[in-house]
Amino acid sequence: MSSTAPLTPATGIPSTARARTISAHDPRIATWRLFLSAHARLERLLDEDLRSAHDLTLAEYDAMLQLAESPTHRLRMHEIAERVVLSRSGVTRLIDRLVRDGLVERSHCSTDARGAEAVLTASGLDRLREAAPTHLRGISDHFLETIDAAELAAVDRAMAAVIAGLGPDSPCEEHRPG
Repeated sequence: MSSTAPLTPATGIPSTARARTISAHDPRIATWRLFLSAHARLERLLDEDLRSAHDLTLAEYDAMLQLAESPTHRLRMHEIAERVVLSRSGVTRLIDRLVRDGLVERSHCSTDARGAEAVLTASGLDRLREAAPTHLRGISDHFLETIDAAELAAVDRAMAAVIAGLGPDSPCEEHRPG
């Protein structure tokens, strides 16, 4: 006997999920598309700002920021992957570039000899500090200044609800400001 739910013939979706099924014509899909479009455009603009001013990608900046926010300025590779939403191979390539540029070093994990950690170097911390004003200005110019305080509070509530709906195992949950 199979433990999987039978599929709905027309959609291939498990029949137990029918109550949650939406159509492409659901008006809420427009909100989803706006979110995706805004996110993609913001990422592109923030990336362009960092590339042109500091020769850093947004992903490189984010990885170094995650390391800087760690009390020891070091994280295991899988922790970086969870926090910057990259695949493990993507993080490996990203860290390889940062190591090549002298911004990060690789180290053996002190608690697990099989594991590798990335460690932010003094040069990496300096570069991050130099780039931070550009990044923060971009966040302000491209996001914060475009919406008023009430809209910002609504976005905050909405994103908090999405994160809460993803459950306690979501890597995003631990980064939610208190």
